[in-house]
This record gives sequence, structure tokens and C-alpha cells, in this order.
Amino acid sequence: MEVFQSLEPGERVLDLSRLDLHHVDLGGVSEERRRETTRLHLASNRLAELPGALCLFANLQVLDVSGNGLERICEHVSRLTKLKALIAKNNRLDGLSLPKDFGCLQLEVLNFSGNRFEELPPQCLKLRRLRSLAVGGNRLKAIPAEIENLTSLEFLYLGGNLISSIPPELANLPYLRYLGLCDNRIQSVPPQLNRLHSLRSLSLHNNLLSYLPREILSLVHLQELSLRGNPLVVRFIRDMTYDPPSLLELAGRSIKSRNLSYSPQNVPAHLVNYLNMASKCPNPKCAGKTGVSTFVCVHAHVRACRCVYVSSFRASASVSCALFPGVYFDSCVRHIKFVDFCGKYRLPLMHYLCSPECSSPCSSAPQSDADSEEENSVPVDRLQRVLLG
Repeated sequence: MEVFQSLEPGERVLDLSRLDLHHVDLGGVSEERRRETTRLHLASNRLAELPGALCLFANLQVLDVSGNGLERICEHVSRLTKLKALIAKNNRLDGLSLPKDFGCLQLEVLNFSGNRFEELPPQCLKLRRLRSLAVGGNRLKAIPAEIENLTSLEFLYLGGNLISSIPPELANLPYLRYLGLCDNRIQSVPPQLNRLHSLRSLSLHNNLLSYLPREILSLVHLQELSLRGNPLVVRFIRDMTYDPPSLLELAGRSIKSRNLSYSPQNVPAHLVNYLNMASKCPNPKCAGKTGVSTFVCVHAHVRACRCVYVSSFRASASVSCALFPGVYFDSCVRHIKFVDFCGKYRLPLMHYLCSPECSSPCSSAPQSDADSEEENSVPVDRLQRVLLG
């Protein structure tokens, strides 16, 4: 049943995976083979426990026991002093499954995805050499503050759990490049994450995020930001409405746009107070041209971003507002626009304009989808002033 082969010089693999085994007799392996074996594959069998003879593989570096029925990791694993990678996904492991000396291993890669952990085992938080940790698809409810002890971590995947918050201590991982927190119940992102200067990919899709901290924009090396399936993105489409101005606002716009003088003697007092609340359109080229379209991203992912044309005004509004560009009171237009940030990923931004005729604070002409793709990156200091969501 053994398949013993050399993959490359100095590396030996003993592959016993996918053999439908209920029990493995590793004691029958010759001493020479045990000494030479650096990789042992026992994945996709029906093992309920690991063989005791496992500790005889003194030079073992990689152990894959995925896809079995394991309920615990035996103490023999703790004796594998050269073990660098343990892959034990899709088993039945929980908080009582690990030996007490598990944290003494020199592991660099650990995969416990698809098990039954309700919290990260304290033994795992002692693995100071760990570079990759995957505990996705479990029942984790929180990320412990002690996660900051794993200072060598480069890859952290905790997607598909029940996590509701991100501890600020997560920002104390200087080498973290990939952070996967998708498919959880996270409601906010701590601004301290801006200290993750090595971060390249941040996966937050399918959570409960309604906003992002502006500090996230200081992650200048970020190449991928996944936000789909959050209220942050979904609300953009639902809330893209424009209410036609009231008679009071039409009167106020008429006076302001024509620079008419007024006083309490010739204008009702409530209208005077209303006129003092006027807001100027932020679009320097506001010209009141008819027709506008806005872009709303419904995917918010650098690899698969889709934009949808959304009409943001009613027919009656397009006529009345065209007469009085440049000022608004109550019925401002919420304009959602996707901007390529540093050429890396697309970020949804919100602008408040005087009327539907103002398609952008930077340009009075409506933009096409192609124009949006080719637009230059917006400076960071400008992005930080925009409310997200």
C-alpha cells in the first residue's frame, strides 16, 4: 500500500493518502525509510486516531492528516522536533484535541480549517515560528488578543466562523501579508490595522460592515480589498434616491442662484432662516447640464468589479434643478462613485452634489464606465475626507 518516491534530492515522501484506511501500521516501515522520510501523507482515509509509531519518523517535516475522522492529535506528534507543517483540515478536532506540549513544536505552517474549534487553542498561540495559520470553517466566536504573539505570521485565514470583532492587537503582526476574515459577523474594522504595513490582501466580504475607517487608506501596499456582500456596498444601491425639491427649496434656490437681495421686510422670516442654510455645490464646473448617471459597484473586488448604471433622480427633478445649479438646501444628490485607489483596487466613495446634473465634483460631464476605468487615482488626502457607506 505504500508509495515511496523521491520528489527531489534530500526529500522523501511516504504517501498513504486516499486508500480508505481505518488503521495504519507504521511500525512495519523499515528503519531506513523512517529515517529518510520527510513528508508523510495520510489524508482522505478513515483514521480515528494517529498511529503511535508516528514518533519514529525523527526527520519528518510535513504531516498531512486531512479528511479523516480525527478527534484528537496524539502526544506522539509533540515529539516530532523537526516538524514544520501540520495539515489537519476537515476532521473533528476541538479545543480539547491538542496535547499540552503542542506549543513547543517548531511549526511554520498549521491548517486546522474545517474542524470544530470554538476558540483558538492556547497551544497554537505559542507557536512563535508560525508563518501560516488557517482556522477557517470552524466555530470561532472571537480572535484572542494573544494573536499578537505570532509575530512571524504572514498568512492568517479565519474565514467562515462566527467572529464579530477584530482585536486591535492583530495590528501587531509586522509581516502579515494576507488576512482573510470573510464570511463572519464583523461589524467594524479597527483603525489600528493601518499599522499592517506588509499587508497585500484583505478579505472582508460577506460580513456586516457598514463603514470603513479612513485609516485603511494608509495601507499603501494593499493590492486586493474584498468588500462584497457587506451593507457598506449593498446600501449604495438601495439608498441611491433623489427627492425632488420642495417649493420652499425652489424659492431658496431661485433667490440664491440669481443673487437677489432679501430682508425680513420683503421675505418671510422662515425663508430668511432657510436661505442662511444654503450649501454650495462642491463641483467647481457645475453648469446645470441635463442628464446624469452614477456608478455603483455591486462587487467591490479588484478581480471582478462590476458597475451598474443607476438613475439617481426623477423626471420632474431634472427639469426644476436644471434652473438653479450651484446651490442646495435639503435635496442634495448622494453620488456614489468608484475610484481606482493607487491603481490597485476600486473603492466606493460618496459625494454630495447640488443636483443630478452634477455627475462629479471634478467634472460636469457624465462619465462612462470606460472613463471610470481610466481615471487617475485620487490622492489619499482627498479620499480621507469622504464618508464610506
